[in-house]
Amino acid sequence: MHRATGTDEPRRRSSRLEGVPLPLASASSPASAARPFRSSPPSGGHYIDGREGGDILGPLPGRADPGRVSFRFGRDWDGSSSWWAGRVEPPERVRPALCCLQPPMLRTRVPRGSALVLRAALGLGSGPRPRGQGWLQPAGYDTGVKVYNSLTRRKDPLIVGSADGASWYSCGPTVYDHAHLGHACSYVRFDIIRRILTRVFGCNIVMVMGITDVDDKIIKRANELNFLMNISPASLANLYEEDFKQDMAALKVLPPTVYLRVTENIPQIISFIQGIIANGHAYPTARGGHARNTNHWVMLRILRKFMSCNVYFDLQSRGDAYGKLVSVAPGPAAEPGDSDKRHAGDFALWKAAKPQELFWTSPWGNGRPGWHVECSTIASSVFGGCLDIHSGGIDLAFPHHENEIAQCEAFHKCQQWGNYFLHSGHLHVKGKEEKMSKSLKNYITVKDFLKTCSPDVFRLFCMRSSYRSAIDYSDGTLLEAKHLLLAVAAFAEDARAYMKGQLACRPIGEAALWERLSHTKAAVQAALADDFDTARAVDAVMGLIHHGNRQLKVVTQEPSGPRSPAVFGSIMAYIEQFFGTVGISLADTQSVSGGGGSATLHSVVEELVRFRVKVRRFALAVGGAAGEAQQQQLSERQPLLEACDILRRDLAAHGIGIKDRGLTSTWALAPRTDHKPGS
Repeated sequence: MHRATGTDEPRRRSSRLEGVPLPLASASSPASAARPFRSSPPSGGHYIDGREGGDILGPLPGRADPGRVSFRFGRDWDGSSSWWAGRVEPPERVRPALCCLQPPMLRTRVPRGSALVLRAALGLGSGPRPRGQGWLQPAGYDTGVKVYNSLTRRKDPLIVGSADGASWYSCGPTVYDHAHLGHACSYVRFDIIRRILTRVFGCNIVMVMGITDVDDKIIKRANELNFLMNISPASLANLYEEDFKQDMAALKVLPPTVYLRVTENIPQIISFIQGIIANGHAYPTARGGHARNTNHWVMLRILRKFMSCNVYFDLQSRGDAYGKLVSVAPGPAAEPGDSDKRHAGDFALWKAAKPQELFWTSPWGNGRPGWHVECSTIASSVFGGCLDIHSGGIDLAFPHHENEIAQCEAFHKCQQWGNYFLHSGHLHVKGKEEKMSKSLKNYITVKDFLKTCSPDVFRLFCMRSSYRSAIDYSDGTLLEAKHLLLAVAAFAEDARAYMKGQLACRPIGEAALWERLSHTKAAVQAALADDFDTARAVDAVMGLIHHGNRQLKVVTQEPSGPRSPAVFGSIMAYIEQFFGTVGISLADTQSVSGGGGSATLHSVVEELVRFRVKVRRFALAVGGAAGEAQQQQLSERQPLLEACDILRRDLAAHGIGIKDRGLTSTWALAPRTDHKPGS
């Protein structure tokens, strides 16, 4: 007696495919109708506890035209015998197969009589739907920001699930080489946005970044380097992952809340793929799909040896829901003649292992995940079926992000998985209408760039345009950003000198400066709330600095009348706060670089400038002398002033600028005279 059934008759698994019964053909069924069959499995077949299934394209027995065999394997609960069931469809009746490969605990049974679900299972969709329409505005915390949403192609109110933990997924790097400025530009731009959301609009961000540490590019790169050194794809990926993290730290990009590697999430990826298959949106294929256009019986022989296979997402099952990020999805690339896809646009969720490649075991045999499913799984494993923000470069919008949407909405059975998609523009090489990329061999690595330029200058360079727009990289555009940052630092020094009483100027218009400060704060807030318009915000701050500089005009004699240091203190506090919010430290411009010895070098320069000030004061002091005696005294001390001027020029060559302000002097970092920025 069998425990599963309580009878002497073994209990068999249902021959229904995901709740949709196989239609039984009557004796009068026409030859063109679907022909179900059920029999004992062919001898020598391989079965994994009822989890195998799939479809084969090729000529049907006795027919010249191709059709489809949809099949499913099963096994009795007591393991005593196995069976298979399926149906044969002619070409005019071909539909996506209703079979799946997944453990029983992940199967989802479809209610009988559900016409919409059945249409979705057959790949017919649920009805016409205009692309890019039907966006659902989420409920939750309104950040006060209007952000350009790639899903709607307009600025929408940014509403996140919670102010205490807005969910943000960022596509990370494929770690097979050094990061270049094209990568850096995107990560810096989104780091600025993240800082603004947190520090200006009070929205705490939980950011997850996926690291693709298994990919065709990594395998190819490792094979290339094997001629020089013995390195595995895994070791290569680890090396460049750490290299990427160091580059981001050098650029002052905040790390995500957590990094998640693809290779550490393979079980989750397999379960995610199984769920998509269970929901009728993906299908496995025979090994390599070479059964196309061969004899049916030859296909069955291949079927018997079927152990590894590809798994594809069935785009037709999405109907009009596919294409949320692009008005018209670009046509798929031409497929080779032996492709095992049902439709040319279908994309891989699981790739069957190739010889000498890294692989993992799965219900479909040895293989590794496809690119798109990695991000979908990682994001879903942390945030579930609803994501507030998804970001990446504009080149990822299609097909990567579009396929992520398709996978997640198929897995979670939801109408809208990601609420906001933010895409950054490319970094272009000046004078060329091409993005900076490794494939075009026109890139500059982050490490090489930072040898000649500071991360603050690059950050301000990125802020000078909208994060969504393309940006031209050249020595000229970098020099503009550098001069802008130096102008800010120079004003900061002048304002501090005025507050210390070291800068003599006429009485200032204090009321006008207070009013200008208030106006600037409002303008910056409005700019940042308008799709993070950092360019307009920087212009507003530079306008405030311009008005402050007009008040700080040096006079040759000590002025009389009241001073107004408080307003300059408030202006400086706001300017430092603004640049600190976006990750730029004005204090860094007053530090001489030199690793652990920077503080010592700073003190040395400070003492040198103080000594020079004493020399200048002595040279300019005339005491009670007048007339010819005064002229004689100045003439005798002229070499001292010339020596002070020579020292100022020499220090400028080392990046230290000295400003003489009457009888006192201040210093700041300045561009090196023997160096071209960006060279």
